[in-house]
Amino acid sequence: MTAQTPTADPARVISAARSWLGTPYHDQASLRGVGCDCLGLARGVWREVVGPEPFPIPPYSRDWGETGPREVLADGARRMMPEIAPADAPPGALIMFRMVPRAIAKHVGILTGPDTFLHAYERLGVIEEPLTPTWARKIAFAFLFPAR
Repeated sequence: MTAQTPTADPARVISAARSWLGTPYHDQASLRGVGCDCLGLARGVWREVVGPEPFPIPPYSRDWGETGPREVLADGARRMMPEIAPADAPPGALIMFRMVPRAIAKHVGILTGPDTFLHAYERLGVIEEPLTPTWARKIAFAFLFPAR
């Protein structure tokens, strides 16, 4: 996808993401109010803002320290979403975090403001919190939701 692809209204993305606040954490789930993980949150926002998911998501490892030759999550996002530089990511962008140096990016969130983001976190569920310098340093990729 290119940056010329029409993108979704950021306010709609943020509103959809915030509707998941308080959803409990549940690995590999994507049901608002019932349970989701970080990718399940992004999948739910996609369904509300863009439409049906374009392909089934295969099972994936929870290991944030996983290494490998491919950025599987980023490669999948590139097939469906325009990629932008993380430094240029506006509110409403999907951001991917590399939680461990040299590991592949395995955590996602959605920017809700210049210094805030929303994500599903183990034991906490879906929360919105400050994008602290520690979090910001871990951003490896950023993408925009396409228009419906």
